[in-house]
Amino acid sequence: MWYPITYRQRQPLYPPMPRTNIPTPSPYAATLGFSRAVRVGDHVVLGGTAPLGADGRTVGVGDPAAQARRCFEIIADALHAAGASLEHVVRTRTLLTDIEHWRAVAAVRAEFFADIRPVETVMQVSRFIDPEWLVEIEVDAVIDGG
Repeated sequence: MWYPITYRQRQPLYPPMPRTNIPTPSPYAATLGFSRAVRVGDHVVLGGTAPLGADGRTVGVGDPAAQARRCFEIIADALHAAGASLEHVVRTRTLLTDIEHWRAVAAVRAEFFADIRPVETVMQVSRFIDPEWLVEIEVDAVIDGG
C-alpha cells in the first residue's frame, strides 16, 4: 500500500535560512499577525506600508503626497532595521484608492528613488482598512553580498 508523504514529513533540501522579523507599531499588527518587514537571507520584503504617524493616526489626511512621503519614511526605517537601505530596493508597488493621485505620489517616490530606479507597479484598489488612507506602498529589497 502506498502512503503519501505529507509536507511536514519532507526533509529540506537545504538548511533553512535565518529569518528576521522587523516589528511594527501598527495597531493592526496583532489583529492581522504581520511584521513591518521580513528578512530572509539577502532578501527584505515589506508589505503594504500605510501612512501612520508614531501615534498610530493617519498622516496627511486628504493629501496623497504627504501620505506617500510618510510611507517612504517608514519604509526607510524598516529597511535600516533589517540591515538594508533604500539603495537595496529592487521593486516597489504603489496602491492607490484613486488612480488620479499617481502623479503626486510618483513625484514623492522620485525624491527617494530617482537615482536607484527600482521597478514599479501602480494600481488602484477599492479601499484600505482605514478609509483615510489614500496610499499604501510595498517594497522588495535585495542586499548585495547577502
